[in-house]
Amino acid sequence: MTIAEVSKKYDITPDTLRYYERVGLLPPVKRNHSGNRDYNENDCSWIQFIKFMRSAGLPIEVLIEYVSLFQQGDKTIEQRKKLLVEQRSKIVKKIKELHTTLEYLDYKINSYENSRIRIEENLKKFDE
Repeated sequence: MTIAEVSKKYDITPDTLRYYERVGLLPPVKRNHSGNRDYNENDCSWIQFIKFMRSAGLPIEVLIEYVSLFQQGDKTIEQRKKLLVEQRSKIVKKIKELHTTLEYLDYKINSYENSRIRIEENLKKFDE
């Protein structure tokens, strides 16, 4: 796949894909005879993984560390697992915080709605 096709498929800019490769998040992508990147299924799997992890809020530095550990082979399995478990814990904490925030926003929205209803009821009494 070309960089344009991968960019469209994963909704990631070509510049971002090049950046991921440059910083070591994405293993070097093979080039075709013209020198253009030619993404294969393995490259796309990495891109999908990176996209999931970024959307979950993982910092680039953590992902670079993970990829570095992955490239060192099976001897780093426990380190990689530990890194992912730590990140999962952070995500769970963030979800709880967001849930609390959502509840508070719902409360505030409801209080405005209730206030509006009281105002309308008072206006109706005034009209009577």
